[in-house]
Parts: sequence; structure tokens; C-alpha cells
Amino acid sequence: MLSRSESDIIVKLDGVTIGYEENNPLATIPSLLIKRGEILAIAGPSGIGKSTLLKTIAGLVSPLRGTIEVCGATLPKRPLRGDLGYIPQRLGLIRHASVMHNVLIGSRASMCGSMQIFTPKEAKESARNVICEMGLEHKIWEPVKRLSGGQQRRVATARTLAQAPKVILADEFLSELDDETMSHVAETVVRYARENNAAVILVEHDVSRARELADRLVVMDDGRLNPFISSTKTLEVKI
Repeated sequence: MLSRSESDIIVKLDGVTIGYEENNPLATIPSLLIKRGEILAIAGPSGIGKSTLLKTIAGLVSPLRGTIEVCGATLPKRPLRGDLGYIPQRLGLIRHASVMHNVLIGSRASMCGSMQIFTPKEAKESARNVICEMGLEHKIWEPVKRLSGGQQRRVATARTLAQAPKVILADEFLSELDDETMSHVAETVVRYARENNAAVILVEHDVSRARELADRLVVMDDGRLNPFISSTKTLEVKI
């Protein structure tokens, strides 16, 4: 039987090496445990492998070595549909489709993973609610291609929240947003994580912002994850 602390772990990396070429790995993570309800931020220079790490956890890129467990499934086996939400840098939206259509994809994923039977009306209501949370109620039927970059990023965030995921992977999800919108979107995601005991792993280039959002902050550099240490504050980080 699992102990309480073990059962709280929802993402587990063990002896993982990431990259695209066996003889040219990007990083090695001996061990990384992430609990339900925890927000982990990953910072570091561009091009060092942060996005690749998220893609690897999402099952989009195979690890060169090691094992990854997400929501009880060991990759390449995937978690149940809807359990893992991913906000990629390039968003992956259907550009010619409306905001509602894009967010409905997330809402339907959540309902497909449920034991309950939901109607299309309920799926649409769920999507509408999260669209409004993102401040896009006036754009519901607008094609995504007509939206600004920041608005599209909010659509991608709404789509993920509509899934009601247990784990959210967010790659620079606050980029292209003005300060006021950035604060609102960040608060919405953090509130979702707290209320639903969901884990969030986010890549963030702004270290000060990452410190404000996260329970733990690690820095990827020299091919490994390191605890973040500043001259004024040391975060207790167990990699």
C-alpha cells in the first residue's frame, strides 16, 4: 500500500535524459517528484531544453533514457483523456475556428474522461464559463485567426482549463500579455490549481514572476535542474 506522501505524487521522473539525439542530450534529471496541488516553475536560458522537458512529460517526445509517470500512467502509456493539460508555446489552436470551438475541445475532453454522461449543452456551458474567466466573452464566436497574440494565448489557456486536468504543463503561457491581463490569467490558473488540487509545471523566463507564482522554482542549466538560490532568499527545493 502506498503511503500518504507517495500517493500525493502525480508526476515522477526517474533517471530521465531528454533530447533528440542519443549522443547530444539536452539535460539529465536523476529524480523529480511533483505533488498534487503543487506549482513548479522551471527557468533558465533559451534553447537549453525547458520546452523539450515539458514535451517529454506530455508524451510528445520520447525520453532518451529513464521513466516518466504522469497521473498513474507510465509513458508511453498516456494518462486518461483530459487528465493532462498542455499549453504549448505555439498554442496548437485551430486558427479558422471560433474561440468557442477551440475551447469546446478541452471541455469535451474533460467530459469524455468522466464516468458521467454530459450533454452538448453542458459542454458548451462549461466552455463559455472558462472563456468568460479569461475575459474573452466578447470574442466567443470570433475566428481565432482574427485575435491578437495575447488573446490567442488566453484561448489556449481557456481550452486547457476546460479540460479540468489533474496536471497542467504551461510553456511561457503568460507571454504577449499586458501586465493587467497577465495578472488575471496567472491568478486564474493558480486558483484552479489550489481549488482542484492540480499540479502545474510551468516554464517561465522571468525569474521574479516565476517566484511569485510557484511553490518551487528550479533553474535548468548545464544539462541539469538546480534549486534556485538568490542572495536574499533560498527556496527549499528537493529535486
